[in-house]
Amino acid sequence: MQYTKITSTFLDQIKEAVGAANVFTDEESLANYAHDETEDLKYFPEVVVKPVDTVSVSALLKLCNENHVPVTPRGGGTGLSGAALPVFGGVLLSMEKFKKIINIDTQNLQATVEPGVITEEFMDAVAEQGLLYPVDPSSKGSCFIGGNVAHGSGGPRVVKYGTIREYILNLEVVLPTGEVIWTGANTLKYASGYNLTQLMIGSEGTLGVVTKIVTKLIPKPTQSVLMMASFAENEEACGAVSAIFRAGIIPSALEFMERKGVEWVIKYDDIKFDLKDNVNAFLMLEFDGDDLDHIFKDCEKANQVLEQFNCTDVLFADTAQQKEEIWRIRRTMPESVKSNSIYKEEDTVVPRATLPQLIKGIKEIGARYGFESVCYGHAGDGNLHVNIIKAGMSDEDWKNKLKDGIVEIFELTSQLGGTISGEHGIGLVQREFMSIKYSEVHLNLMRSIKKVFDPNSILNPGKIF
Repeated sequence: MQYTKITSTFLDQIKEAVGAANVFTDEESLANYAHDETEDLKYFPEVVVKPVDTVSVSALLKLCNENHVPVTPRGGGTGLSGAALPVFGGVLLSMEKFKKIINIDTQNLQATVEPGVITEEFMDAVAEQGLLYPVDPSSKGSCFIGGNVAHGSGGPRVVKYGTIREYILNLEVVLPTGEVIWTGANTLKYASGYNLTQLMIGSEGTLGVVTKIVTKLIPKPTQSVLMMASFAENEEACGAVSAIFRAGIIPSALEFMERKGVEWVIKYDDIKFDLKDNVNAFLMLEFDGDDLDHIFKDCEKANQVLEQFNCTDVLFADTAQQKEEIWRIRRTMPESVKSNSIYKEEDTVVPRATLPQLIKGIKEIGARYGFESVCYGHAGDGNLHVNIIKAGMSDEDWKNKLKDGIVEIFELTSQLGGTISGEHGIGLVQREFMSIKYSEVHLNLMRSIKKVFDPNSILNPGKIF
């Protein structure tokens, strides 16, 4: 792709469009926005722009579209697929100043927010009104709700409450041409032509820039209990997952963790946890609701299922402190793995009944290629994060052979009825694997949609395809 480099004249035009105070070209700013949380990747923008309103975003995109200058939208920078990296330079469009919670409508159980609102801050604000926004990715304390929309984010409570797709009613979007549209309506039902709201969710900023978000809310449960179940084998823990649902039990979260991940958390975060010698895998099960007796009945039923899969021990946490300590183990795990070794994280998802085959296959592939793996994730919806650890691999094998192992993992995932990303998105680092899951016909339909929205391909180019 050929794009126009930013000249001093064009830079002046940007400043006029969005305000000079919102335009940054100093080395520190460019370096700060040259990376996200994707491992070892840096691409420097030519300018960082931080607009404050929809009008400014519209003017900026219109200007860049007319001059064929690439624009890379960015949320909180917590992504793991490289989707916010400005691979062609150009403008890095940060949405960090869009941080207003515009309205919490307690009558209609919905809210209107700007995309730069930190997810956890939004969750806390609606919780004060007795309401719940259940989309809570692990990075909820720093990621933006706009980034969650762009990636179709999930998190642990997808298993009961659904992904972000179930909670976005309407979006204000600036198109690459600078035109502004609302994608849908602030209603629970929508059958009025193509659903552009759902098309925007998960599009990773390649079709438009979201400037307002209307979310659905639900009443906040008043009670919860957390169980931590131990197993001698990974496959036994994974096998119990589908059986729990077949028994008619719907936990609000069901997380899987390997022993190695817990060991690294204990070392990294100085967490006190009794890790027994015969334990190699864990399931975290959370149950919530308003009736504590009913919750405990679900816990008892779940415990009976766990016993069928050789569960060695179950820890019940019903105080706020106990629950926080256990959740801290799971939420700290990505940072702990990252701090311990050279690694690469993949985001697989399969029908949950096939999780035992998936984790067994991952270990077999690792043994053939010489890498270790630490697996954890949202087992209740079949979403397993695979952290590939360099360990005994030589530098040459890590550089030249690792990709073949990753291809095998994704081929296995596809054979099991799954796909190559459950919530991290495709972005830059996963795009080369798209053909494993999708035919050329399928990919060309996606490319055609991109061309309709963005004929000059200025918006987040180089991603997904």
